[in-house]
Amino acid sequence: MCGIIGIIGTEDAASRVVDGLRRLEYRGYDSAGIATLVDGKNIDRRRAEGKLVNLEKILRDAPLTGNIGIGHTRWATHGAPTVTNAHPHMTRRVSVVHNGIIENFRDLRISLKSKGHKLVTETDTEVIVHLITDYLDSGLDAAAAAAAALNDLEGAFALAIIFEGENDLMIGARRGSPLVLGTGEGEMYLGSDAIALSHLTNKITYLEEGDRVELTRTSVKIFNSENEETSRPINIVSAAAGLIDKGNYRHFMLKEIYEQPTVVGQTIGAYIDPLKGKVELGDLPFDLSKIKRVTIIACGTSYYAGMVAKYWMEQIGRINVEIDIASEFRYREAVMERGGLAIFISQSGETADTLAALKYAKSQGQYIMSILNVAQSSMQRMSDVVLHTHAGPEVGVASTKAFTCQLAVLACLAIAQAKTNGQIDAAEEDRLCTALAEVPARMADVLNHDENIKNLAADIAKAKDVIYLGRGLDYPIALEGALKLKEISYIHAEGYAAGEMKHGPIALIDEDVPIIVIAPSGRLFEKTVSNMQEVIARKGQVYFFTDIKGAKTEGEDAIATIALPMLDEFVTPLLYAIPVQLLSYHVAVEKGTDVDQPRNLAKSVTVE
Repeated sequence: MCGIIGIIGTEDAASRVVDGLRRLEYRGYDSAGIATLVDGKNIDRRRAEGKLVNLEKILRDAPLTGNIGIGHTRWATHGAPTVTNAHPHMTRRVSVVHNGIIENFRDLRISLKSKGHKLVTETDTEVIVHLITDYLDSGLDAAAAAAAALNDLEGAFALAIIFEGENDLMIGARRGSPLVLGTGEGEMYLGSDAIALSHLTNKITYLEEGDRVELTRTSVKIFNSENEETSRPINIVSAAAGLIDKGNYRHFMLKEIYEQPTVVGQTIGAYIDPLKGKVELGDLPFDLSKIKRVTIIACGTSYYAGMVAKYWMEQIGRINVEIDIASEFRYREAVMERGGLAIFISQSGETADTLAALKYAKSQGQYIMSILNVAQSSMQRMSDVVLHTHAGPEVGVASTKAFTCQLAVLACLAIAQAKTNGQIDAAEEDRLCTALAEVPARMADVLNHDENIKNLAADIAKAKDVIYLGRGLDYPIALEGALKLKEISYIHAEGYAAGEMKHGPIALIDEDVPIIVIAPSGRLFEKTVSNMQEVIARKGQVYFFTDIKGAKTEGEDAIATIALPMLDEFVTPLLYAIPVQLLSYHVAVEKGTDVDQPRNLAKSVTVE
């Protein structure tokens, strides 16, 4: 996850901004930079590729003065990890640091260029500074220009903004990406989380979805998503928050669920060139077009991500894909023709069963690709190529954001493989990339259903058994939903392909069994609804997760219907993962279990 810090204070900001960035290094990054308002008038900046030590060297050679400053650590998303693409971005009048993804940046870029703006980077962030500058040039003051620009942006983002000549103003905004406000003595601060500000203050305000904040050294104005001035409580954060920050969330799991618009956006941005509308995986040590068979191997939640990938790669890439549970794979002594591709999925890169399976596949002459969330792991060292997710540290044992980031990487891989094999053309690649780029913003929309999903938890928490149903791409999400419920609430749950109900599981249905049906509108909607009606006819208690179109035609007989945003069928697994995570979370809270550290489970399984 990228990191943000902003200081509007009474002392030189640069060194303190760098201190804050150092506290955000745990998130991972490949470039860093800061900008300050020099002499209270002009904006200047310093940026560097690589680690903070490179930025610090530049600052020693060319110091920055000024009491207002913003800083950023960046994982490359839109655009390579170059100095040109590093944050902060700026025009003469504005500088911005940004976490997240601007979904409509291509349209904004075209519009701005038509007005004479010169955009020089490959990033989506650059359009923000030019958009604000355009409003400033039209005669709006700084605060009004920022507010107007925010209204034009679509996507998920957190921003910190400073302005030429504005010696007592900093603006922040949160939409689908976390941002906190810190209060000091005659100073104010912005940060990605309390960790970034732990050396500056213990007074933290957690901004809420849609908030915009205008800071001076001594005052705060917060405007909600309806542009109404509001207030948010100040929390006194303990020193422990300097080590790891739960924010104003009750559990790390909930915090990590809410981080998904940001981290999925960053992961998608790392592999898609939005200007070209194509996937770029970098130089692979093998020819993807010559791969005739793919084997996907993983455990637990990662296995379900692999199941989704099997659907994607077979449907759009028309390639033979097998998937296996790592703990079973090597013992069945699978026959693997040399030159195949074996894909291993693991958050930690240290999972013992997966490592053992990797060694077997390597001995069988397979090219090894790993999808990992942790760098410098055992699996990374043993792989021919690694595609990193950008989920950041995941504290909750039950995987949430790591899962959806795995899906994001696998979706990009499926598109690249299909294009390389000639199964899709450039126009279809662009369409699928555009659908992926919409996911973070729609994820933020899904989180608005949190309270509705919470209201379902009390009844489901009373159940002894719960069944999840889905078809096609949503069948693995049904399996993942059942696993999540088992992991953290200790309720027995099973996921089934909806079409398999009549082949046995329907015998379990009665009025005491909640049935979670996952059915976005699409090719398989009517068939899934038909299975749902069979359940309802047998007094099953159906909770219907569909989209706006599906809710208009079905769901009247369900106990509850949750209508999610419309999205291309290809990317529905990323979206529908969130409501099943939230449902499991709220059921576990209702039952009083240990959500973040459920019994008998470990984050990384390093023994067989």
